[in-house]
This record gives sequence, C-alpha cells and structure tokens, in this order.
Amino acid sequence: MIERKGAVTFKGSPLTLLGPELKCGQAAPDAVLLANDLSEFRLSGLRGKKVVVSTVPSLDTPVCDIETRTFNQKAAAMGGDVTILAVSMDLPFAQARWCGAADVKSVRTLSDHREAALGLACGLLIKELRLLARCVFLIDPAGTVRYVQLVKEISSEPDYEAVCQALARI
Repeated sequence: MIERKGAVTFKGSPLTLLGPELKCGQAAPDAVLLANDLSEFRLSGLRGKKVVVSTVPSLDTPVCDIETRTFNQKAAAMGGDVTILAVSMDLPFAQARWCGAADVKSVRTLSDHREAALGLACGLLIKELRLLARCVFLIDPAGTVRYVQLVKEISSEPDYEAVCQALARI
C-alpha cells in the first residue's frame, strides 16, 4: 500500500494518505459507494456527465457542512449536465439526516465507509483517522479526471472559484 506521509495536515499536524495520488488525465476510479438508501452506487454510472466529486472528512463538522452547502448553492449555475457528489465516511443514514436538516437537494451524498474504496483508489484515505481528506476533483463525460484540488490543510475550505473555472473548461 502506498503511503504519502505529510500529504495533508490537520491544524498543522501532518497526516498520511493511503493510496496513489490522483492526477489529471487518468481514468476516474470506479469505486463502489453506498447511497443513502444503502444501494450500491458506481462512479462509472455517471459516464456522459460532468461530475464534481467533493470528498470530506464528515458532514457533521463545520467546514464540511459549509463546503457541501456551498456546492449545493452553486449547483444551479453549474448547469443541468453536472452531477455533484459529496463523499465521506459517514454512514448513509447520517448523510440522509444531514441532507434533510441542511435542505441540501442538489448534491448527492455517498458513503465510502464500507471499504474505503474511493479513498484508497484516489489516495485520499487518512491513515491516522480513517476519514477522507478534503479534495475536489472533476470528471469529464468520458470518465477522465480533469482537475484535482487536494486541500493541504483539511480544516480549510477548497477554492470554490477555481473549481467553477475548471468546470467551465470541461
């Protein structure tokens, strides 16, 4: 297993990411995630669409809450051919509860808790915490990764404008 020590930090403390680094130009991993109703969800099922994937440590934390709500607000401006996913290690039931309480309807929440399949495939699983690092990546309609923004300090928000600008170029 590839270990990338110090790839991200939490409040300045270095953390280790497990798995290979996600890079632009590579095929998007086809990880199996769990939907809020416990059905299996495959990233490959979104072929033909532009996809924004936002990985977060937990929706029940302030920064993850803000990030997911922000992408929910930006969804209309992104266009109808864009699917926005928020992936965390939270249980599907907790994700559904959070979406209801936050009135988030334009972002689909998915859980990687069972096998950490996406986290390991994208090199985003935090070894010390068994949570996902904060990252936003874009997948084009052909299934290729076109943009990756790994947030070095996981207690910080991503650069939303950079994500929107990259999405406009796909």
